[in-house]
Amino acid sequence: MELLFWLSALLIVYIYIGYPILLRYLPKRPPVQSAGLNELPTVTLLIPAFNEAAVIGQTIQNKLSQDYPSDRLEIIVISDESEDATDDIVKEIAAQDSRVRLVRQVPRQGKTSGLNLAMPHANGEIVIFSDANSHYQSDAVRQLVNCFNDPEVGYVTGKMVYVNEEGNVIGDGCSAYMKYENHLRSLEANVSSVVGVDGGIDAIRKSLYQPMNADQLPDFVLPLKVITQGKRVIYCEKALLNEESLSSSQSEFRMRVRVSLRAYWAMWDMKHLFNPFKYGLFSLQITSHKLLRYLAFIPLFLALVSNGLITGEGWLYQLTFLAQIIFYSVAAFVSLNDGTKNRWLALVNYFCLINIAAAMAFIKFIKREKIVMWKPRVG
Repeated sequence: MELLFWLSALLIVYIYIGYPILLRYLPKRPPVQSAGLNELPTVTLLIPAFNEAAVIGQTIQNKLSQDYPSDRLEIIVISDESEDATDDIVKEIAAQDSRVRLVRQVPRQGKTSGLNLAMPHANGEIVIFSDANSHYQSDAVRQLVNCFNDPEVGYVTGKMVYVNEEGNVIGDGCSAYMKYENHLRSLEANVSSVVGVDGGIDAIRKSLYQPMNADQLPDFVLPLKVITQGKRVIYCEKALLNEESLSSSQSEFRMRVRVSLRAYWAMWDMKHLFNPFKYGLFSLQITSHKLLRYLAFIPLFLALVSNGLITGEGWLYQLTFLAQIIFYSVAAFVSLNDGTKNRWLALVNYFCLINIAAAMAFIKFIKREKIVMWKPRVG
């Protein structure tokens, strides 16, 4: 039992601390030459939407005001059979600005099918994917596009920053989590390719786009398809997206379950990438950053249970068990009290939330459940 405890503890340490340290010492690839291009490529911004009347107008205006030549930028909103005023708002803007178009998907088939439907309508050499509530900083499109100056780059993800004026628990937890994820992406981009991207601000060379199955998670599967085509996926920290975090633990938990479930299926569909003999270093990355991370709830559970069974073996095990009890008690306390403004307590709560969500999603994955439709983010 002691061996099980230490193996579980070491695996947890590797997932969250050891892997980032390992990335620091792996051989680095030459930095991407992201200087401004002499002739800017044409760009299409795709915005999937379902009942987004409350935000779609502001999101389109945010994209139209980007610091990018107006004759080289177009916007396509994909309405997944929206039932509110989303379509009318888009049509009204399109009537005033020919760069905006509406593609309506009927019947409703989900985000991934919507992207497949819209891609033939895109005229841009570079296609950028935005959420219906994503607000870019004014130079975000230009920063993303500049990265394609390197012909080895096939996919670029920007930096998402969760904005929360109220400073509630999820916002603080999300923010710390995203800082960690963004740091990891920087390290990964230096040695190979980024494994995960932010769906609200990512871009692909249109020539590399391959249609996906309706149940596949675009943010996860599409970059992996680019890697299988021999191109790199990199991280551009200068391309910024401000997005409000979800304002309740319940909403965040449900979102994390959905994302985790689709991530499990994405890894299953792209399991050939785990072959180290064919994909070398990237197979180590996807194993460490995604597979082990999503399954971290297993060593966390084993470490707690095995530690509880060996507390009679000495004061060290009593101390580690007490530390775990305090850790999870803090998370429960924060959750039951609907949040805290202490960032460290919030981070503990968020750590537990995403791991419990991953466990719930894994059970659904074992039961072969899939998610095709998506709902707008709500607080």
